[in-house]
Amino acid sequence: MNWDPVTAVLFDLDGVLTPTAEVHMRAWEVMFTRVLEQQPTTQEPYTDQDYFAYIDGKPRYEGVQDFLDARGIDLPTGEPTDPPELMTVCGLGNRKNEIFNEVLAEEGIAPYPGSLRLLDALEQRGIAMAVVSSSKNAPSVLATAGIADRFPVVVDGSVAAREQLPGKPAPDTFLYAARRLDRDPSGCVVVEDAVSGVRAGAAGGFARVVGVDRGAGHGTLLEAGADEVVSDLADLI
Repeated sequence: MNWDPVTAVLFDLDGVLTPTAEVHMRAWEVMFTRVLEQQPTTQEPYTDQDYFAYIDGKPRYEGVQDFLDARGIDLPTGEPTDPPELMTVCGLGNRKNEIFNEVLAEEGIAPYPGSLRLLDALEQRGIAMAVVSSSKNAPSVLATAGIADRFPVVVDGSVAAREQLPGKPAPDTFLYAARRLDRDPSGCVVVEDAVSGVRAGAAGGFARVVGVDRGAGHGTLLEAGADEVVSDLADLI
């Protein structure tokens, strides 16, 4: 890839820089399996396909709502302050977050080796970098992975809520990160592994959208608007 005209790279976190998508997937599976078991009628088991279809890349409560809608389960929305044991959309989202943090604390996390190589190469070129994640856990994940100091700008779920930015597939969080870096979107590259994130990048007028296939599918990411798809970020060096 020709990096000469690129002024900044805006990275998603989970599944792009760190394999936290695996931790998220396990947390969602545990949480939704328990929810489905509590339903009065028999439900099809939760699968990884549910994660990619309804949850991947979206703000947590939106992912909960979209999955429940797909299964015909009607729950009250609730409030973000709902305790994790409450059967509301927000309560379930908070329950999933609790499970995620337990797994992260127990197992830790490390960056993908290929992603670390790309970060090193971009740093040597003086290209600015930011993280744009729907997760409110992004700062703790970056710190646990030992790469927090590489990103002067982190736009996570908490920032999006504070600034009232719509989540992916809207491009607003990526555009906000570009502004925080003082870079024009036309010089920025978006790197994403989720369909919703690729769509956000494609809608934002960025120089290029790179899809990282960690399970969503090469063709699916291209169809969503990726200019190219790689399986490892080291392929971009």
